[in-house]
Amino acid sequence: MKRSALWFLSYCLAVCPLLAQNLAEKGPLKVSANQRYLQTADGQPFVWLGDTAWELFHRLNREEADRYLTKRAQQGFTVVQAVVLAELDGLHTPNPYGEVPLENNDPTKPREAYFKHVDYIIDKAASLGIYIALLPTWGDKLFKDNWGKGPEIFNESNAQVYGAYLGRRYKTRKNIIWVLGGDRNPRNEADVAVWRAMARGVAEGCGGLENALMTYHPQPNSLEDAGSSKWFHADKWLDFNMFQTGHCREINVWDRIQVAYNKTPIKPVLDGEPIYEDHPVCFNAKDLGTSSAYDIRKHAYLDFFAGAFGHTYGCHGVWQMYAPGREAVNGPHHFWYDALDLPGANQLKFVRKLIESRPIFDRVPDQSLITDAGQTHNRIQATRGKDYIFVYSAQGNDITVNLGKIAGKNLQVRWYNPKNGEIKTQSPVENTGQKTFVPPTRGYGQDWVLMLDDSAKNYPNP
Repeated sequence: MKRSALWFLSYCLAVCPLLAQNLAEKGPLKVSANQRYLQTADGQPFVWLGDTAWELFHRLNREEADRYLTKRAQQGFTVVQAVVLAELDGLHTPNPYGEVPLENNDPTKPREAYFKHVDYIIDKAASLGIYIALLPTWGDKLFKDNWGKGPEIFNESNAQVYGAYLGRRYKTRKNIIWVLGGDRNPRNEADVAVWRAMARGVAEGCGGLENALMTYHPQPNSLEDAGSSKWFHADKWLDFNMFQTGHCREINVWDRIQVAYNKTPIKPVLDGEPIYEDHPVCFNAKDLGTSSAYDIRKHAYLDFFAGAFGHTYGCHGVWQMYAPGREAVNGPHHFWYDALDLPGANQLKFVRKLIESRPIFDRVPDQSLITDAGQTHNRIQATRGKDYIFVYSAQGNDITVNLGKIAGKNLQVRWYNPKNGEIKTQSPVENTGQKTFVPPTRGYGQDWVLMLDDSAKNYPNP
């Protein structure tokens, strides 16, 4: 934090052009033709590698936001999830420039000065090739429950007006993904109606549903409910399903992906809030410790291989932008600017590199490829395209594969290390019968991905 603003400006001028992508050509995003993925405007598959920066608009000034976004772009993140009306007293505690978002807590009276700061951050993200998953509000502004700050300010009428305001303001931005909900499950049909009204407003402001890619961010719910699909799966405004698996270590994330994946009509799905790095596991650090980079990797690979089109990372110090002088929520161990370099955040670029290294649109989850999926702690998860197979082994257990399910007479064999992206190559095998593959190492934290490719394709290393 001692380096000068001049140094940071020089760094941005040198690095940002290398990181930036032309969002005018890439965006806005839309659902792919097979309804399983997102794609850019030019038809290329889009891999959602997100970060939860819920307090980004509320707590960071422009120089800090530049620093945060530049770092995340450098680390390979493609999406940042942030909230306009923030959770941590976002209506009453001003942003770094002394501005609050609304006049007298009235959603129909947004304050221009506050939104100018939001504009700046969205545009900065676009310059770095980052999409903003924009939450119009945290859910406590609809109902506080027993842990929200509130106050409760939304009803059907003003939710639609507020949504329309945001839609109009940001309809020309190419890097917006709309996320309603904000960590709340509707209690009843009245709550559902408010969120639907906000969605109508957003679509109206954007000039139609076709111009507003939208989803819903709930709290954790049951396996059968499968996140947003419980309330909104049939709604036309809901383009893809999102759920939250929460902050416990051993949870069958693949089952939740699969329930939503198998629903009709078909819609893409991802976990928008899994276990955070450096977070008290199940909010019980005394007995369970804090989450590690391994926990982060494990959830990401299991999500992708179970059928998710993307994955969201989170860090306990970063979501709340914890800094000196601020009250810690559930006791983070690092200030946000130090937490940016935690190992999990730096390792997730390798899952993106892996997914992008092979054709994406024809990739499907397929547990019939393997003979033993293991248990929750040592799960083995398989996915494939037409001419390649990826199998993740959470603890380096042997993988027995039923071959002959993809194209190719012979298969190139590689082991991919999720910690560092390193490759270990083995001799090719015939694409027939069953074969057992032994990972390079085994044990807790020794996760590996088995890569099998049609040898004739000559696919490169990720």
